[in-house]
Amino acid sequence: MSVITKEQVVGKPFVDRRNYPYGFARSGDFSINESKLLQAHGSLFAALVDGKITPSSDEEQAYLESALGHRDPATPQERVWLKYQSRINRPKTASIYGSKRAIAEDIDDEEVSDNSDLDIDLDD
Repeated sequence: MSVITKEQVVGKPFVDRRNYPYGFARSGDFSINESKLLQAHGSLFAALVDGKITPSSDEEQAYLESALGHRDPATPQERVWLKYQSRINRPKTASIYGSKRAIAEDIDDEEVSDNSDLDIDLDD
């Protein structure tokens, strides 16, 4: 198993192709400044939270504590990371058409008819 260094993590911009396929700036969830902060510091936050790297400074330890919810965010980087986490972990919205279960529960057996009085003669 290869060891990931902090330089490898910080050297590349943070992208989330699954949740934000067109980028953070084009999503409408983040301002331009927030998207720049997320791209610059998101890889470090993700690596710290996932345990791929260990915090090597007090600043990184503060990032980790804030990301895990042990303290309130103090820096713009911490605030945008928590905003990102709240966006990707928000509940999915329901369809405007409802669900099959809700439709099936609303229909009673008495309301359903066999439509035998709707015979149409197509030979005319």
